[in-house]
Amino acid sequence: MTGDHYFTAEPSAPAQPREVRFTVAGREYALASASGVFSATRLDPGTAVLLRKAEPPGPATTGALLDLGCGFGPITGVLATVAPAANVWAVDVNERARELTAANAARLGVGDRVRVAAPEEVPADLDFAQIWSNPPIRVGKDDLHQLLRTWLPRLAPDGVAWLVVARHLGGDSLHRWLVEQGWQVGRHASQKGFRVLRVTR
Repeated sequence: MTGDHYFTAEPSAPAQPREVRFTVAGREYALASASGVFSATRLDPGTAVLLRKAEPPGPATTGALLDLGCGFGPITGVLATVAPAANVWAVDVNERARELTAANAARLGVGDRVRVAAPEEVPADLDFAQIWSNPPIRVGKDDLHQLLRTWLPRLAPDGVAWLVVARHLGGDSLHRWLVEQGWQVGRHASQKGFRVLRVTR
């Protein structure tokens, strides 16, 4: 047994490569995955709800989009595919996740518009037209709040963030906390026990 979590910076467990297949908006994706990253064996149910229920960027969307906590890159792959005029920043603390996301962006033919980075590698003056995240609830409330305090202020003035949180893991309390922090928050959708939150300034 190892102590690795999906938020471990350098997983020590053997990679055990595999492939994850899923469909979003009629397009099929087949992405490389491996043990030691978030939801390594399938598209996470929360991520699936987010990709199905949130409003994807359109083909005319420009600027930078952020996939916060990218894992092996399913959100990054979808965003870069549906928004060919935008750049996607895929951010994760997990080195193996970043390597997989870069490989999957290349596999999808969008590698030239995907920037894979550790959190500290993102330019401090960069803001984002959209932020997408299935945030790491299991890091604990304090760390989760700090993560959102760090990244949500980097939304462009007219930007939008899409978050998915399981109701039983505190989706409604996170909604209330975001409102208390001064954000405009709408429960855009609920499905299979998940809340999809739309967050704006």
